[in-house]
Amino acid sequence: MEEILRVENLRKTFVLSKKQQRLEKTKEKTKKAVDGISFTAYRGEVFGLLGPNGAGKTTTLRMLATLIRPDEGDALIEGISVCKDPAGVRERIGFLTSELKLEEFFTPNYLFDFFAELHDVDPEIRDRRKKELFAKFGIDEFAEVKVANLSTGMKQKVSLVISIVHDPDIIIFDEPTNGLDVLTARVVTDFLLDLKNEGKSILVSTHIFSLVEKICDRIGIIINGKMVLCDALENVTRGESLEDRFFEIYRETAGELK
Repeated sequence: MEEILRVENLRKTFVLSKKQQRLEKTKEKTKKAVDGISFTAYRGEVFGLLGPNGAGKTTTLRMLATLIRPDEGDALIEGISVCKDPAGVRERIGFLTSELKLEEFFTPNYLFDFFAELHDVDPEIRDRRKKELFAKFGIDEFAEVKVANLSTGMKQKVSLVISIVHDPDIIIFDEPTNGLDVLTARVVTDFLLDLKNEGKSILVSTHIFSLVEKICDRIGIIINGKMVLCDALENVTRGESLEDRFFEIYRETAGELK
């Protein structure tokens, strides 16, 4: 298998505000969000990061997408360092996060064209991709509606198509179905399967077991900022449901990592 992503000892610590300390119910002034995570992903596979909320999944993906810089460690995407050449990494990936906030004054049509221009997509290719993606997600009839007037599900669909406007081979999705109604979540899940069938390399974080079981080839389980297990899905489940295995692993390791 061809290695497409190598993550080496990533670490990230955040300073906690007084408010965050109260929310975290701690007197500690800092929090280790990611604590020495390493793993490898291969071309054409779907790799899932699975863990509870606050485990460090989003922070890990934000470092891989070059939105934040690691305190220690590095990651190579197609051999390019997220620390040394973040611009080179961004040219090769698509990144979708539920935290993406679209400018509410603009329309899906405008935003697609704007991001296509940022990625130097040829206008002819841009128009063809827009037509295909807008039709697939039912955006076409809302193409000139301001984002402020779109439903939550439609905003997520617009965010998704914008994130892949340049047709990247490597796609990073952070909780792609989080907060979506069941119909929109199914559309997004089916699209992830379409991308997988096209041979795209996908890295997805989630806490939804059914999504992992449906689309992932290999998974890494993150608990308290550490990677506690990384293997093929069938080797992790060992004939059980992923949910049952996860809680077995959680009980075995969570106390040790505190």
